[in-house]
Amino acid sequence: MDVLSVTPLLLLLSFLGCCAGQNVLPDGPVDAILGKSVTLKTLVDKPVYVFIIWNHNDGSEQTHVATASHTGVKVNDPYTGRVTVNQTNGYLHLEGLLASDNGDYSINIITEDGTTITGEIHLRVLEPVSTVVITPSLTEATEHNSTVVLTCDAKGSYLKFAWLMGTKAIVPDGKRITLKEEKLSSTLTITGVLRTDLPTPVTCNATNNLESQNSAPFSLIVHYGPDKVSITPPTLQIPPLQSNFSLSCASPSSPPATFSWYQNQQLLEVTGPVLTLEAIEALKLGSAVVNFTCRANNAKTQRADSSPAVSFAVMEAISGVEVSGPTSVLRARNSSANLSCRAASGQAQSVRWEQDGVAVSSAARRSFSPDMSSMFIRPLQKEDTGEFTCLLTNPINTDSASYRLLVNYGPEAVQVVGDPAVEVDTNVVLTCSAASEPPANFTWKFNGTKTDIKTAQYQIEAARYKNTGMYMCEAHNAVTGKTSTYTHTPVRQRSAGRRTLRRSHRWDRDRSPDRSRCRHRTALFLQTESAGRVSVLKKFLHSAGDPGQTSDHFVSHDASVQPGEASSWTQLVQSKPSLHHFP
Repeated sequence: MDVLSVTPLLLLLSFLGCCAGQNVLPDGPVDAILGKSVTLKTLVDKPVYVFIIWNHNDGSEQTHVATASHTGVKVNDPYTGRVTVNQTNGYLHLEGLLASDNGDYSINIITEDGTTITGEIHLRVLEPVSTVVITPSLTEATEHNSTVVLTCDAKGSYLKFAWLMGTKAIVPDGKRITLKEEKLSSTLTITGVLRTDLPTPVTCNATNNLESQNSAPFSLIVHYGPDKVSITPPTLQIPPLQSNFSLSCASPSSPPATFSWYQNQQLLEVTGPVLTLEAIEALKLGSAVVNFTCRANNAKTQRADSSPAVSFAVMEAISGVEVSGPTSVLRARNSSANLSCRAASGQAQSVRWEQDGVAVSSAARRSFSPDMSSMFIRPLQKEDTGEFTCLLTNPINTDSASYRLLVNYGPEAVQVVGDPAVEVDTNVVLTCSAASEPPANFTWKFNGTKTDIKTAQYQIEAARYKNTGMYMCEAHNAVTGKTSTYTHTPVRQRSAGRRTLRRSHRWDRDRSPDRSRCRHRTALFLQTESAGRVSVLKKFLHSAGDPGQTSDHFVSHDASVQPGEASSWTQLVQSKPSLHHFP
């Protein structure tokens, strides 16, 4: 049977025959891009049919597209050369899609028993997305004052729009930021624009189900500021002269602000964000404390703002400190001293005096000038000897200098240290000392006669009776001209002119086989208790049976004699104590 001859019959059967609705085609719509191709697939697998007929309805009329049978496929105009039908599964493939291809496509499958299976699907032929462009109402805006309208236009079918900053979508708040969508455009409106609304470039994205395209990025310039004008450093400073100190002014502003400087509200001939110390020194303000402010101006926003005032004075660092004092010889209790402190440069705000590292304050003998630059000491005492330091301080630095004050005094507290009594042939050392500045010179007198000894020590080797007597030390200070003496009094006085003889006795156990004998020893010492005298003591030994032997154990008794009682010596030597026998 010829396909063409039966086509009217098949069309008639498709409208009048018995039809069974089945899931022949998937749900639509199916989208395809203009000029490209699309395949309308069926849901039947290798259907048994006599004819498969595809029709197209563009909404105004229905057009026969193609008919497939076991003998071949018939494609009707205007689809010739653009349409094929798969004879196995009934798929309809369209090439070079035209805008007129848009519409509903229906399929009729006629089986051998005359049953007709039908289905329908909608094809949308989409225009490609292209020419996405942002058009702004303003390219430069003023913060808080401007309203910006950005319009995104695009070509394409079934378009949707999105506004992006980077990858982040711009979300309208319904108040300041709003969006209006149309078929081929989208409008973003920002009222009272802020610097934070569009801080980075914005793009517009136009898309449909098959394609997407972004516009070129758009950057909105928002002019703002100046605000929060500040000076660094913000606190009181005392910069030293000829230093690299400067004041810096800053303020958030777009475009960058211009700056002017004021000193006590008087405009200075200085521009720029930095006020150098050199410019400040040129004002010749001395060390007076003044206020500096910075004013920032934005030519675009026509706004200006001032910083809080910063107060400071320019000072010179303290250097070249010197302390002057007396140049004459100073004597305790007779002299006074005036110490003065000054600096070669810089002005001190405080003065501190120290003696040997300890702070000095006003006292009975010490006073200060009103500015503390001078210290007066009258009269001087030996305790005033030491190193006096003057410390000058201002907010820039502290500098100091010292003066060594030497007060001559003495000699004082002369004393002699030595043994009060020695035995014959014993070495004697008497040491004389005295507090004195400078150190005293020493001379010695023996029994009122000047000796050749001129040192602090008087030494006697192998003392004899003739060395018994009065020793006087004389200390002399050549600077103060003072002399002090001390007479050595070695023995405790019992009564003037009294001499005491002490005899000691001892018995030693006889080391011989005859243990009944004991040896008797007697030692006699002469102590002279006259004031200021050194006594040389004679030791007499008497031993029964063994003369000249020494002993470590004594029993003794004392006897006293007056001067001239020579017989007492013999009596003491001849007297005998009781004998003691060892058990």
